[in-house]
Amino acid sequence: MKMTETVDGVEVPAGPAAKSGSTGTGLRARGARAALQSVGIGLFFVVVCLYFSSRSDTFLTVSNIAGIAAIAAPLGIVAIGQTIAIVSGGFDLSVGGALPLGAVTFGIAADSMSFVPATLVAAAVGGGVGLLNGVIVEKLRINPFICTLATLSVTGGAAFVLTNGQTKELPTDAGFWGDRIVGDLQYCVIAFAVVALAVLVLLRYSRLGRAIYAIGGNREAAELAGIRCSAIVQGVYVSSGVFAGFAGAVTASQLLAAAPSVGSNAALGSISAVIVGGAALTGGSGGVVGTVLGILLLGSISNGLTILQVNSYYQTIWTGIILLVAVAFGRVREVLLRKIL
Repeated sequence: MKMTETVDGVEVPAGPAAKSGSTGTGLRARGARAALQSVGIGLFFVVVCLYFSSRSDTFLTVSNIAGIAAIAAPLGIVAIGQTIAIVSGGFDLSVGGALPLGAVTFGIAADSMSFVPATLVAAAVGGGVGLLNGVIVEKLRINPFICTLATLSVTGGAAFVLTNGQTKELPTDAGFWGDRIVGDLQYCVIAFAVVALAVLVLLRYSRLGRAIYAIGGNREAAELAGIRCSAIVQGVYVSSGVFAGFAGAVTASQLLAAAPSVGSNAALGSISAVIVGGAALTGGSGGVVGTVLGILLLGSISNGLTILQVNSYYQTIWTGIILLVAVAFGRVREVLLRKIL
């Protein structure tokens, strides 16, 4: 009789292939770990907010919080897609080119159609970039870093080619995602919340989500369990590209301008948010809640330093220092989690 072990709720053959630091403890332990990770980054986020609020009366005002959320929303949408990629054991640098390409595509499409189909066109272009990444990574067995770095260069260059390096102004009716739904709350924040909630449900409660975690934690074990790893990984890159293209449309809509240089730091920003949120670059861990907290932390730091009138050069330095502290805090947290779980 063949002995089996449970890896993320899936029966796989017992043995070394079933062993994984992130999957061997099962769904319940992983859920407890994710919850504790979210609490940890949440506490750090609260400390940062308390500091800035103690230095400025405007930091915790409703209008400022809404402003932070609106600015963070496009990068947050990208980071949600990046979360799926990193959880599956890969990552996607090409979002830094897919976002401006999506913005430019949205701008061109907005000349002849309303914002809804224009947004879909931008998302489809991003999805095409993601499909290309997935095929290259899975079929040609090219390292994700090399593949997505190359497509970052191609898509970023394509955005400049389509506009001849110029910023394209958009018609006013293309500014829907930057419009306010109530008070200072913009539609782009609602879009970010919907995307985050949908992916949260996908990763936490669906069979596909469990498969993505299993692939990131131990692909060999996942393949032995009969999971279609190649197809799922290709789908992961497509989803990351779709979210990047959508984020490009949102950014262009907010600015009422499609610039080929906008969002070029999306790769670094999204990966930073995911890692600060508790994910590991080795895959198999992390989640949407941590990523959302990471995005809000990055946005709050930038906003707080601006309110305190810190020189932009020093802002970069202080942001890096705070991120290092957050990551170090996360490493200490991981050690404690291993002892607890």
